Amino acid sequence: MTFSIDTVRNDRPRIFEQLKEIVSFNSVGSDPALAGECTAAAEWVQKAFAEAGVELEAIKTVDGSLTLIGERTGEEGAPTVLLYSHYDVVPAGNLDAWTNSPFELTERDGRWHGRGAADCKGNLVMHLAALRALEQLGGTTATIKVLIEGTEECGGEGLSTLIKERPELFAADAILIADAGNVAVGQPTLTTALRGGAQIKVTMRTLEAGVHSGQFGGAAPDAVKALMRALDSLTDEHGRTVIDGVDCAGTWPGLGYDREAFRGDALLLEGSEILGEDGDEIADFLWARPALTVTGFSSTPVDKAVNAIPPVASANLNLRVPAHMDPAEVAVKVEDHIRAHTPWGAQVEVEIRDANRGFTADPTKPAAQLLSQCLAEAYGKETVQMGMGGSIPLTVELQEAHPDAEIALFGVEEPKATIHSPNESVDPSEIEHIAMTEALFLSRFGK
Repeated sequence: MTFSIDTVRNDRPRIFEQLKEIVSFNSVGSDPALAGECTAAAEWVQKAFAEAGVELEAIKTVDGSLTLIGERTGEEGAPTVLLYSHYDVVPAGNLDAWTNSPFELTERDGRWHGRGAADCKGNLVMHLAALRALEQLGGTTATIKVLIEGTEECGGEGLSTLIKERPELFAADAILIADAGNVAVGQPTLTTALRGGAQIKVTMRTLEAGVHSGQFGGAAPDAVKALMRALDSLTDEHGRTVIDGVDCAGTWPGLGYDREAFRGDALLLEGSEILGEDGDEIADFLWARPALTVTGFSSTPVDKAVNAIPPVASANLNLRVPAHMDPAEVAVKVEDHIRAHTPWGAQVEVEIRDANRGFTADPTKPAAQLLSQCLAEAYGKETVQMGMGGSIPLTVELQEAHPDAEIALFGVEEPKATIHSPNESVDPSEIEHIAMTEALFLSRFGK
């Protein structure tokens, strides 16, 4: 059967209404005070997929969240496709930074704004639109499984444990992870690599207590300065990451990243410089080399500053590594580097936690090639490949449980979505094109 993007485009009012309903839930899985919102969101997902022909069982996992999984059985001998997304979101943060309420889907400048509009409720609603479009394409012989979790944004412990305890629930020939997206609006993209990562907390101590800066400043060591010096040693004069004993000069073999596009996507201020020198490739920095970001810093707050030398300072570092590197091993190298570069005999404590491995997908395998073809047909242009900076531990866990399954990453997110930030948004045309892609894939897979 021939297809037209109008199959999904004509469904836009329903897509908007469903996304509006699921965005209205403040379903932050990490906040016990919002457990009721998460339960309500899970119940909405169950009802929506039941209407789409897939009954989902709600399984309460060890972290207290509800993981939803179910299937629509296909013809005997036909392959199985698992569709994944999640209904939890990161906190909205400062509500004053939002133009509209984060829990009221709002159309503005051609985009739909709201917390989770792209990550990942937009992908969730995309699955629903794809299932409706699939029926208009004549259906599928394949068995369709659907997996929707509720704590992806805070580690997904419940789903991880469930995969270990009941791996048979997730058995499939192809697993479509809808928690990624295109390199730009309108450019069909397969994500073929995910960074691994870890969190590293560093604490510096130089004094038993704060002492008067007038009496002792200039001779007594400042813990803040000691920490700053140690952290600065992890970067060269051009901003490139440097970790003793770690290769920080890898190159990315796939699609590059245009410098002007990056400036806009990364929201650089006027005059801010992209790290590295002019000859450095941004894609190498993002997907082929380790990166360290100071995501938190603690000492005396500015509004409580007194004339005293700080005795202690702490920082949280977010480590990202390319898929071929072991994040736990690199994190230990970071610890060794910090200890070696700590000045003035300061006492240093390093805590490494939440190490997650990266993931690579083989784009030459049959399901990946079919998905790439369907993306190209839906968008009317050639599909490209890119890496993604975020880590999705689920990919590695599913691969270990079912090593013969093909895992592919795609979705409705793209740089202008600014996921995890105020005014997160989705381009509705991305939902439409990705839904059509998935419907085409489901109609053809296994034939």
